[in-house]
Amino acid sequence: MPQPEPKALRVTERLGVIGDIHTNVDVLSWALDTLRAQRAELILACGDIPDGPNPGNAVDRCCELLQAAGALTVQGNHDRWLLDGEMRDLPEATFLEEVGPQARSFLRALPASLELDTPLGKLLFGHGLGKDDMAALYPYDHGYAIESNTALQAILAEGRHSLIVSGHTHRRMVRKLGEVWAINAGALSRKREPCCLVLDFAARRARFFDYAEGGKTVDGPSFEL
Repeated sequence: MPQPEPKALRVTERLGVIGDIHTNVDVLSWALDTLRAQRAELILACGDIPDGPNPGNAVDRCCELLQAAGALTVQGNHDRWLLDGEMRDLPEATFLEEVGPQARSFLRALPASLELDTPLGKLLFGHGLGKDDMAALYPYDHGYAIESNTALQAILAEGRHSLIVSGHTHRRMVRKLGEVWAINAGALSRKREPCCLVLDFAARRARFFDYAEGGKTVDGPSFEL
């Protein structure tokens, strides 16, 4: 299923966001169901589909689920490493020969970043920060850590975006830097806080939903936008 052209990306009320996936196919299925139940107009996924606790066929299934849901997915550093044969000595690494041809094609076609129009202004979506899949902003970053973050400072200096939405760190976050919202969707890993995110522009809230064992959904933190 081809992804829409960037000029067509617009959301008026609710946007669903899924963080790093890392082969957690069951939690991904839960997240997609949860975001549909929350009436998300559009679903974004932060990538990093391989390299996790499940075998390579879980990557195939994750790609199928994302395509079937029409989720707009960006390429993460783990997707790139898998395709390039890099960093395969990582714990829980996925190997390219484990992944089917359709999933490989899906991963290769993923863009580095996407831009959307929202009621709060333009939103920049990438795995890291914009097109840099290794750049990161953490909830505890302040002062020099922010001033020396070249990827972040380049986005802020451009002045085009009111929201920067990302993954990569596996740490969910909603914070404001000047006039720009910096938001991290977290991750699906059970080693962290498996969750998904709804940006509710009508209510002006960022609402996390947490995965509980058995596929149950419980309310997570909620932030005013």
